[in-house]
Amino acid sequence: MLLLQRWARAAAAPTPRRCCAALLLASTLMTPSAWAQTPSPDALRTQFDALREKGTGQLTDRSIYLRSSESADRMQGEVHALINQPFEQVRQELSKADSWCDVLILHINVKYCRGQRTAAGEQLVSGVGRKFDQPLSEVYWVRFGFNVVADRADHMLVELRAPSGPLSTRDYRIVLEAVPHSGGQSLVRMTYSYGFGTAARWAMKTYLATLGSGKSGFSVVGRSAGGAPILVEGVRGVVERNTLRYYLALQSHLQSGGAPDGGPLQKNMDLWFTATERYADQLREMDRADYVAMKLKEVQRQATVAPPPPG
Repeated sequence: MLLLQRWARAAAAPTPRRCCAALLLASTLMTPSAWAQTPSPDALRTQFDALREKGTGQLTDRSIYLRSSESADRMQGEVHALINQPFEQVRQELSKADSWCDVLILHINVKYCRGQRTAAGEQLVSGVGRKFDQPLSEVYWVRFGFNVVADRADHMLVELRAPSGPLSTRDYRIVLEAVPHSGGQSLVRMTYSYGFGTAARWAMKTYLATLGSGKSGFSVVGRSAGGAPILVEGVRGVVERNTLRYYLALQSHLQSGGAPDGGPLQKNMDLWFTATERYADQLREMDRADYVAMKLKEVQRQATVAPPPPG
């Protein structure tokens, strides 16, 4: 959901409002090539085993690991996790474009999402805004192409790709890979990345000096004199927070059995909010009642309002 009205008018001078949307979009590093190449399912298991052995990026338990990276013009966040849903459920749910809108809308900054079929294939039209109720005339619109790269009984790989975004951001990708695991679990890796230019860099700096001041991510980048962990801040902190928000949305959707057919949509919202509260220091932005009320309104709106035409 890209560049409309108020934020578009603000593009000439970075402000905290511009920064919030630009930073939300921040994630998913991609190469300039076409769709993702299909890796081996064994590679995913090997990577997870290595993370578990070293404890790299471990969050509250040994089932979720979060990493991030930063270069001159790209950012990436990545979650490796074991989830308590069988692989076939993961495969059936997340190989469908419409299911992804049920996932994405749970994120606090996603204000709208609808699937479309085009001559080029399936798309997800997504509107990204601020962390409160907001008219669609003020959101950024992003059009993700949807592609199932691998869909086998032992391996799935799905990619959402948007070539461009606001404020000179580009190359958005959300990539999900999953394989079966023992005990009826599934092993998943979700990557969220983006490329950026000068305008986005200035917007990020403004955000981090104002609305994003004092917020951290999850990676430990040092120790204080007393031995307490020092958590990553800055743009990597933003990427890590939003990567985890999207992963927890995916997890909540699967736990509920899918929505809306698999259960009340509000159950997904409650699951997402409860999951984010485990990381309240980094992720809390509003209370549960306000979040659910906002999301119910947004879901109703996206069901009745058509997305804007491309361009």
